[in-house]
Amino acid sequence: MLLKGKKILLGVTGSIAAYKSAVLTRLLVKEGAEVQIIMSTSALDFITPLTLGTLSKGPVHHRFHDPNSGVWTNHVDLGLWADLFLVAPISANTLGKFANGICDNLLSATYLSARCPVMVAPAMDLDMYQHPSVRENLNRIKSFGNIILEAETGELASGLSGQGRLMEPEHILDFVISHFAKGLEFKGKKILITSGPTQEAIDPVRFISNHSSGKMGAAIADSFADQGGEVHLILGVGAVKPENPSIKIYPVRSAEEMYQATSNLHKEMDICVFAAAVADYAPKHVASEKIKKEGDGMTIELVKNIDIAYTLGKNKAPSQIHVGFALETENEEFHAKTKLQKKNFDLIVLNSMRDAGAGFQLDTNKVRIFTEDGKSLESAVLPKDQIAQMILREIKNLPVKI
Repeated sequence: MLLKGKKILLGVTGSIAAYKSAVLTRLLVKEGAEVQIIMSTSALDFITPLTLGTLSKGPVHHRFHDPNSGVWTNHVDLGLWADLFLVAPISANTLGKFANGICDNLLSATYLSARCPVMVAPAMDLDMYQHPSVRENLNRIKSFGNIILEAETGELASGLSGQGRLMEPEHILDFVISHFAKGLEFKGKKILITSGPTQEAIDPVRFISNHSSGKMGAAIADSFADQGGEVHLILGVGAVKPENPSIKIYPVRSAEEMYQATSNLHKEMDICVFAAAVADYAPKHVASEKIKKEGDGMTIELVKNIDIAYTLGKNKAPSQIHVGFALETENEEFHAKTKLQKKNFDLIVLNSMRDAGAGFQLDTNKVRIFTEDGKSLESAVLPKDQIAQMILREIKNLPVKI
């Protein structure tokens, strides 16, 4: 039981997705957590305290004072009791209260009193979810240090389809488990990550490159570092840098420079994540001066760059883990699984350019993960930091030594 001894205060607000809180409660209890529940008044219209109390095996609170028993519910004590305050679902109404310090019910009063980490999972219709006021409130409580579990994409109660669905209870459980394991999972492990684009020079002014921003690689680097890993990041020019100050960054420009930097470190690493968008080809001849515009066209002869992941994969030690990425536009699964075998990966992460919300430059991603032993997992469209956490969980679950 991965949550044994953990005290979780579960907040439930007025949303059609409130019915999922019953499943979430059951999952938390099954993993050994001690659960107490606070409901907003509007949540009572969607699910009963009796249901949640039966599943949690504990009290369900929804008001400060019970006129029948005379019992007073102390919101301060509740906030001090919990190891984690999880609100799932959180409605736009309650989100606005949290963001602006409005304290007109037991749930919001407990939020303002809580000293433990707070994790919220929004649920609302897609236009509500994208409204500037909602996005601003989410950013505001995130700036307070709260953890946001972004809504998933799918069919909504309105009949529309888009982002706004409450994250599935099983996915929320994964984030709760990861939260309590944070800082421990990869302690003492050395992790090598390649990230961002390479630039292959044509002349002193021009180069061949791609649209990679390095956002996914930065998110993975931060996640490893936050979980105790010693992270070495080989970073292509112009790529987004991670936030964790403990990460050692090696700036490179070309595929050859990335290979040399990666090769020098590879032998000492426990885990290698090849997330960079490395150019497959480079100009055979690099002009020493800027090429002048002449005639109606220009031909550049290209030569193939070294395949970094393939080359190092041939020298992978039995104790090492190699993780690859595949960005495809057709026959995605076939090409990803082919790379998985050819490059001796233990796990490969597939992006499809066909998926809305996934690909270069974006803050979100949607992936499918395939492992060497035949397992697969698909994500919803999620922020890249949450995708990174998902990838780390799958690395931890690999049947090899970590």
